[in-house]
Amino acid sequence: MNLEIILHAGLATGTILLFAAIGEVFAERAGILNLGVEGMMLLGAMAGFSTSLATGNAWIGLLVAMSAGGILSLAHGFVTINLQADQVVSGLSLTFLGTGLALVLGEGLTGQNPPLIPIVDIPLLASIPFIGPVFFGNHSVLVYVGYIFAPLATYYVYKTRPGMHLRAVGEKPSAADTLGISVYGVRYFYTFVGGMLAGLAGATITLSVSPGWYSSQTTSGQGWIAVGLVIFAQWNPLRAAFGGYLFGMLRRFILDLQGPALLFGFANPLYVNSNYGFFLQMMPFVLTIIALIWGSRAATRKRLGSPAALGTPYIRGERGL
Repeated sequence: MNLEIILHAGLATGTILLFAAIGEVFAERAGILNLGVEGMMLLGAMAGFSTSLATGNAWIGLLVAMSAGGILSLAHGFVTINLQADQVVSGLSLTFLGTGLALVLGEGLTGQNPPLIPIVDIPLLASIPFIGPVFFGNHSVLVYVGYIFAPLATYYVYKTRPGMHLRAVGEKPSAADTLGISVYGVRYFYTFVGGMLAGLAGATITLSVSPGWYSSQTTSGQGWIAVGLVIFAQWNPLRAAFGGYLFGMLRRFILDLQGPALLFGFANPLYVNSNYGFFLQMMPFVLTIIALIWGSRAATRKRLGSPAALGTPYIRGERGL
C-alpha cells in the first residue's frame, strides 16, 4: 500500500462527492432538502455514458448528464415548491424514479467503451516531488475543475449578491420576498443547479473515475454519502469538498486493507481477509447514517448552522417564515 496512491485515488473519487455535495449545499441553502441525489447521479451516469458512446464525444455526454440531472430535479421542485409536499418523501421518490429510469434506459450499456474525459498532467506542477504526482499528475480534467470549483462556490455563497439572496431565501424567505427576491424562482433555480451537479457527479464516475463501466451499482450509494457530507460540512461548499476528498481517501484505504500488500512499505499488519472485508466497506455508509441521524435533530441543525427554512414549504403571506 502506497500513501501516494491512496491520496491520488482519493482525490479522483472525492471529486464525485465534491460535485454532488456542493450541488446539495446549493439546494439546501435555498431551503430545499433533496434526498434524490442518488437517483439523479445514476441517471446522469447513464445519460453521460450513453451519449458519449452515441456521439463519440465525452464532453457532449457530460452536458447531457448535467441536463438529465437538472431536469429530473425539477420534478422535485414542482412537488415541493408548488404543491408544498413533504420534501423527504419527494426526495426519496426521486431516487426511485431516477434509478428506475437509469435501469430501463441504460439496458445493454454494460461492457461498452465510450470516449472518456481526457487525463492530463499539469506542466511544471506535476514534477514537484510527492505533491506533483498526487495533485497534478495523471488526473482527469474534472479533478482539476473540482480544485477550482469548490473555492469559487464558497466565494459565490458568502461574498456575492446572488449568494446573499440564496442565503436569505434559505433563512427567512418572507423577508427575502419583502425585499423583492423571488423565493420560488430562487428555490427552483438552485434545485436545478443541485440536480445538474448531481448529474455531473454521476457522469464523472462513468466517464472519468471508473471509465467504461456502467451498471445498476455504478453510484454505489455515493449520493447518500454526499447528502451526509452536507451536514458534516455545515452547509459550506469548501468544507464539503474537503469531506468529499476525505471520504474518497477512506474508501481507497479500506480497499487496500483487504489485501496482504505492503502498508506504507511494511508488511500489512491490518490485513483483513476479503471474507470479512464487507465490514470495512460499510464504514463510509455507517458514518453517513450517523451524520444523518445526528443532524436530523432540530437543535443540532441549528447549532451546526442549518438554513432556518430548510425543509419548510414557503406559502406567501404566511407568518413565521
